[in-house]
Amino acid sequence: MSKKTTSKSRPTAKSVSTSQNSEANAPINTKLSKEEKIEIYRNLVRIRRFEERTLRAYQQGKIGGFLHLYIGQEAIAVGTTSLMGPDDHVITAYRDHGHALAVGMSMNECMAELQGKHTGCSKGKGGSMHFFAPDKNYWGGHGIVGGQTPLGAGIAFALKHEEKKGCCMCFLGDGAVNQGVVHESLNLAGLWELPVIYIIENNQYSMGTSLERSSASTMLAKRADSYDIAWEQVNGHSLYDVRAKTWEAIERAHNECLPTVIEMATYRHRGHSVSDNEKYRDKEETEKYKRTSDPVILFQDTLIDEKVLTEDLIKKINTEAREEAEKSAQFADQSPFPPEEELLKDVYWEEDNPEHKTSQGKIFFND
Repeated sequence: MSKKTTSKSRPTAKSVSTSQNSEANAPINTKLSKEEKIEIYRNLVRIRRFEERTLRAYQQGKIGGFLHLYIGQEAIAVGTTSLMGPDDHVITAYRDHGHALAVGMSMNECMAELQGKHTGCSKGKGGSMHFFAPDKNYWGGHGIVGGQTPLGAGIAFALKHEEKKGCCMCFLGDGAVNQGVVHESLNLAGLWELPVIYIIENNQYSMGTSLERSSASTMLAKRADSYDIAWEQVNGHSLYDVRAKTWEAIERAHNECLPTVIEMATYRHRGHSVSDNEKYRDKEETEKYKRTSDPVILFQDTLIDEKVLTEDLIKKINTEAREEAEKSAQFADQSPFPPEEELLKDVYWEEDNPEHKTSQGKIFFND
């Protein structure tokens, strides 16, 4: 890997390990308490049960538009966000439910948003692809493929400008890596030495085309070499591996103000969206991944081996998660749709704060 003339480290990547928990003994993992491990497992289960309940709501006709489920990729959102400090931020694409719950958003506000209700996190105006929680340093939820990558760089630029010890974790899919804006963002991140971590959730098929058919080079993270950025490939099914490699990137961002690209190998159990017929991949392949690489089951088995989880506790956590998801569906059902007067709110800041308006003329034009 080429290097600039700088004293700051830009290490090259190691080969990705396909074995489970190869980083179980990493310091960031060994310091986890029993209670913290149980909470991580609980978050994995909560995301899984929430997504299953959203699928039912969609099938019942209560959710309009698209629904991109996160089932199968939970270890990435939970593992990365479990490392966040007060000045660390998250921004992601349209498959955003898992990240939202992982940073601490409630099932109620998320389920209500899915159904376009006024009690939703975006007041029912964003839907599935546009969850936001600024109070939790969570900046969406973006429907434009790759559109969040320059915003992630911008957040990192602000952190550097304000001299804060933080980073922005910007998530994107394998299908977004070929977008021009991604490369523009990587170029600025490398050029300006921004504390941004680009996390590629490589589920192998983007919208419906295999990686081999869409990318000349299937080592997606290696493209960071062109921008003199450190990169890694990680087994995204392993919670411990995700945490260990993400922590290295966070340390680099915090202490050296440098970017990282991490490619996390994962697999979505459902289609690109709920309407996807999945004819581009074999059912046997999907079933194999469910049997051998389900991140929830893998971490569950790990904690059983570590004597952290018992069968009774597993049952209790799953029951509670199902009940929470069901209550969130009831909350959404009982919540009102946004009133008509909300239609033009939250569009322009000056319109919502007329006492500070400086621009002249009309912003909205009525018939």
